[in-house]
Amino acid sequence: MLRCKKLARFSASGGIIGDQIAGCQWWLRLIGKDFKRTDYAIGGESATMRAEERNGVNAVSLRLWFLVVLVIAACACTRRGQQPEDLPTPAEFDAVATAAFQTQNAPPPGFGEVSFAQVDARLNDLAGWRYVVQLEFDGTFARTTRETSANASAEVWYNQLASSRRVSVQTRGELIGDEDTTYEAVRLGPDAFLVRNEICLANAGTDAETAADLSAGNLVGGVIRGTPTGLHATLNGEESWQYTFTYEDLNLPNIILEGDGRVFFTSGELWVAPEHNVVTRFYVNIELENARIFDRQLPVTGTVIIRYDLYDVGVQPNLTVPFGC
Repeated sequence: MLRCKKLARFSASGGIIGDQIAGCQWWLRLIGKDFKRTDYAIGGESATMRAEERNGVNAVSLRLWFLVVLVIAACACTRRGQQPEDLPTPAEFDAVATAAFQTQNAPPPGFGEVSFAQVDARLNDLAGWRYVVQLEFDGTFARTTRETSANASAEVWYNQLASSRRVSVQTRGELIGDEDTTYEAVRLGPDAFLVRNEICLANAGTDAETAADLSAGNLVGGVIRGTPTGLHATLNGEESWQYTFTYEDLNLPNIILEGDGRVFFTSGELWVAPEHNVVTRFYVNIELENARIFDRQLPVTGTVIIRYDLYDVGVQPNLTVPFGC
C-alpha cells in the first residue's frame, strides 16, 4: 500500500508506468482490497490517487473458509488413522519392564549366554571346593500301579595343590540296586582308595579310581544353553547370576525315553558365578512318562528331582587316606 503511494508521487514529476500501477492493483487484490483509480493528473506539483476498500474483511474471511474446506476435503480422501491397524502398537508394560530389568541386571560381558553340558565343568581350574549333588525319582513302573523309587546323592571335595579328591556316595531304591549302598573313595595323587559299607577294599584297583573320579556331570548332566533372567544374588558365598532354559537345553545322561515316552518340564534354574566361570546351583524338576533311568531295563513313570550346589570355592580341604585303609 505504501509502495503504491510512492509510485504515484514519482509519477507527478516524471510520469508513471502503467504496468507498475497494475502490479499495485494485483497486490491490493491479494490482501483483500479493491483498487480503484478515480483521479489521475500529470503536470501539477502532486498527483492524487484514491483507493477504496470494497468488502476487504469479507474477502479475507472467505479465503480463510476456503482454505479450511480444502484441508477437510484432503483429510476425508484417506482413511489413514481410522483403522485399528493404523494406530501405533502400544508397548506391553510387562514386556518393557522385564526388558529394562534384564538390562539393568545383566551379567558381566561374555556371560550373555552360557553352556555347561557338564554341571561341574571347569571346577578343576580352581584351588579347591566342595559340592553336593542329588538325583531322586519317585513314581511307578510304566503302565502299572507298582510303586518304585531311587535316590543317588554324592558329596565331593577337591584340593588342586595336593592333587587329591574325595567322594562320598549314598544310593537307595530298587531302581539302583537291591541294597542301599554307601561308599567313600579318595584319590591322593596316583593312589586311590575305596571304602564300601565301612570296609576298605585293599585290592579295589580300577574300581577305586573310577569311584574317586565320579563327577556330578556324569550323574545329572547339565545345561547346553542358558539365557540370563536378570536376577543375581550372593549364592553359596559367590556372586551369581540366574539363567533359564528349556527341556531341549538339558543334558540328562541317566534319563532315556522309550518310543512313546514323554517329558514334562516343570521348573529349573541355573546359577553361574562369572568370577570363576562355574555353576553354583542347578535345580531341575521334571515329570516322566515311560522312560528308563539309571540304565535300568524297566521303564518308569513319575517325578525326577535334580539338585546341585557348589560350596567353599577357593577353600583347599585336607584330604587323607580313609580310615581302615
